[in-house]
Amino acid sequence: MLLSATEENYLKYIFQLSEIADENIVKTNDLAYKLEHSAASVTDMLKKLSDKKLVAYKKYYGVSLSKNGKQIAVQVLRKHRLWETFLVKNLKFTWDKIHDIAEQLEHIQSDELIDRMDEYLGHPKFDPHGDPIPDKKGNFSMSNVICLTDAKLKKQYVLANVNDESTAFLKYLNKIQISLKDKIKVVYKEAFDDTMQIIINDKKQITISNDAAKNMFVKVD
Repeated sequence: MLLSATEENYLKYIFQLSEIADENIVKTNDLAYKLEHSAASVTDMLKKLSDKKLVAYKKYYGVSLSKNGKQIAVQVLRKHRLWETFLVKNLKFTWDKIHDIAEQLEHIQSDELIDRMDEYLGHPKFDPHGDPIPDKKGNFSMSNVICLTDAKLKKQYVLANVNDESTAFLKYLNKIQISLKDKIKVVYKEAFDDTMQIIINDKKQITISNDAAKNMFVKVD
C-alpha cells in the first residue's frame, strides 16, 4: 500500500505513543500535541487511515493501530533509525543533527536499499540515541533501562538512551559533555525540585534538572 509521508508519520507516532499509553489507545489530543497539528486536522487524517483499515478510531476515545498499520509504522521506524545510524557512523554527523534528516529519508520506498544498508552497517541493534532498531521482521532488541529519575544514589549506571531527540536537548547534552555509554552516578537529589548532582565517568560532577533527567535512560553498569 503506497502511503504519503504524512500518513506514514501518523502511523509512526501513533505506534510510539501507544507504547506508553493505556491499552495501547492513543488520545487524539496527545497525537495532535506530538505532531503539532490541530485536533481537527488530526481527526480528518485518522478517518482517512481508518478507511484504509490501518487504524481503529473511535471519536472521544482514541486510536489504535491495526495489524497492517503497526507493520508499516515499525518499518518506517526501522528506516528512520538505520538512516540515523548511517549518518553518524559513515557521514560523521553529530547526534543532534540527524533526526530531521532521517525524517526525510525514512519515506524512501526501496526495501532493497534499506536491507542493504542494514547489512552494510552490520545489523545494528540500537541507533545513535539508544533507541532499538527493529529488524526486517519487525522484532526489537530489548534493553533493560530505567529513567535516570529512578536511579539509586551512589549506584553506577551507563547512559543507554535519550528520549528527547530534539536539537536543543542534544546540544545541551553536548554542552555538559554527556554521551551514550558514559558512566553516571547520582550523588545527591534535591527534595524540593528533584534537581540531581551526578558524577560522569568517575571524574566530573555536574547538576542537572529534573526535566533533563526525565529524558535520560540508564542501565546498571
